[in-house]
Amino acid sequence: MGPVPASEHPELLGAPVRAALGYVPEAYVFEIDPTISDTDALCQAHGLPLEVMGNAVLVTGRRQGEERRCCAMALGSRRVDVNGVLKRRLDVRKASFAPMEEATESSGMEYGGITPVGLGAQWPVWLDETVRDVEWLCIGSGVRRSKLVLHGASLLALPGAELVEGLTR
Repeated sequence: MGPVPASEHPELLGAPVRAALGYVPEAYVFEIDPTISDTDALCQAHGLPLEVMGNAVLVTGRRQGEERRCCAMALGSRRVDVNGVLKRRLDVRKASFAPMEEATESSGMEYGGITPVGLGAQWPVWLDETVRDVEWLCIGSGVRRSKLVLHGASLLALPGAELVEGLTR
């Protein structure tokens, strides 16, 4: 099955993503083999360029006992500057990727399917400016067995979403 309107196939989405579809009504979804959910494997299997793939990474840090977090969204061809830009923006001594168990529990999504759509207020969404310019961006759907396709700029409609210049290198 090729991409179909996500609103017509909620069974292909994680529960938090289904609940947040109103923010990205133009989103499409397509089913994939869950064993190729990771960006490189999906690109290889379907001949997709890294420049249309979006990677959401959940990053955490602590300052004076307070946990600080964000979801950083970047293209598959770029790397998030965790120890520079994110560490400074979070105002923490050390920023690191959220452990898998914490990421899945706090997002309500499967590892390998985590997406900014449906994360909620506890995870502000920081987008690299290159994400905004992708006409059709392929991102997680909350589960490993499908992917969302939407306009990169539409992610700015998500609660707490903002562009962060220099987020990637």
